[in-house]
Amino acid sequence: MRHFLPRPRRLLAALLLGGLLLGTAACDLELANPNAATDAQTLTTREGLFALSVGLRQIYSTAALEPIILTTGTTSREVKGITTFFNITELEQGGAQLSPSNANTSALFARNYRVVLIADQLIAAAPIVFSADAAARSGVLSHAYLFKAAALAGVALGFEQGPLSAEAAPTFVPRQQLLQEAIRLLDLAAQELATTPPSAEFNTQVIGPDFNLPNTVQAYRARFNLMAGNYTAALAAANLVNLTVRSAFTYSTQNPNPVYQFTILPGTNFRPRDRFGLPASLVESGDGRLAFYLTGPVVADNNNGSTDNIRSLAGFFTSQTSPIPAYLPDEMRLIRAEANLRAATPNIAAALTDINAVRTQTTGDPFGVYAALPAYSGPQTVDALLLEVYKQRSAELFLSGLRLDDSRRFGRPAPPTTLTERTRNFYPYPQQERVNNPNTPADPAI
Repeated sequence: MRHFLPRPRRLLAALLLGGLLLGTAACDLELANPNAATDAQTLTTREGLFALSVGLRQIYSTAALEPIILTTGTTSREVKGITTFFNITELEQGGAQLSPSNANTSALFARNYRVVLIADQLIAAAPIVFSADAAARSGVLSHAYLFKAAALAGVALGFEQGPLSAEAAPTFVPRQQLLQEAIRLLDLAAQELATTPPSAEFNTQVIGPDFNLPNTVQAYRARFNLMAGNYTAALAAANLVNLTVRSAFTYSTQNPNPVYQFTILPGTNFRPRDRFGLPASLVESGDGRLAFYLTGPVVADNNNGSTDNIRSLAGFFTSQTSPIPAYLPDEMRLIRAEANLRAATPNIAAALTDINAVRTQTTGDPFGVYAALPAYSGPQTVDALLLEVYKQRSAELFLSGLRLDDSRRFGRPAPPTTLTERTRNFYPYPQQERVNNPNTPADPAI
């Protein structure tokens, strides 16, 4: 794995240059800069740890989030790869066509472990540097725990196995263990925040006005517990999230919105599929989220071996500086609904209440995402309502990086029998990782 990680003495410079990664498909993260800060400057001073914390969120929200959304979104058919570059064609066709050398799937693996490396450095340094400042220590630690957890779960989105650390030649563990470690880290973050709230200095210099750390920690606790099948814990965490508060990743012209970069600009690699890429039976024509996320005429695209109806992308991806939500409030309602339906004793009434809150909402959402649909009128059975949850998640959480895991979790039609709703179950491990790490497992068949 060492090939994918920045040299420690180049760490801060690599963070500040993170946006440059988005201009290429390569996964080599060795960015040289003779003016880079040394470890002594970055990891042993208050200013260095605050700056590195800012860089940690920046590198996740630009470099790591791009393949989380677009690579897995291509596999789950939310977007279509429309250029004929070899890596885009492979990713779009999926199945056995997807090789271990694919730059897009390799980036999903490598960039998330880059986040893990930086987070681990902060976790090791914070107790020493902030030994006499509990509030600053709490802020740096909880923030680092959050993004290490998000990165490990990002690997679990696409791979059957992955390492728990970014050390050289690490062992691999099943994705369930990656999720369990992500949950453990988020539990630590929640404990830190509850015991000692971060200092005003940390909130001002690192967090800023647009990102809500406590809410995001609880939202990701709910998200990853759901993915891991811990339904009681997912329900409890979702209930702790304040649904009236925004939490978003912000961007600038120097560090642009990564989805905008690859879906809107001329020569773009991806375009969104019409109707969220769903079968017609799972889309209601009056759904307000169609107009929120999609714009422009329906165009038939013939690239990469299939004819597909594509649109232009709107929503959170209309400019270089458009913020991307860290989570959407209605994700919490849909987590609660699913958790209640999958419980040992299903609570159909509670699930239906949350489903209808999502379906009928027309005001009050902090991000302005409204289905504006009538209340659910179908069968009130567990199976029927679970299908409705999947349908609502697919629309509400379009291009949030969650559809591929949803498709597997809900048992949607799967390859190799069909490629209509997803074109792979899990990705092959990066060839460069296999070359450098003898612990790399055998690739999954599909």
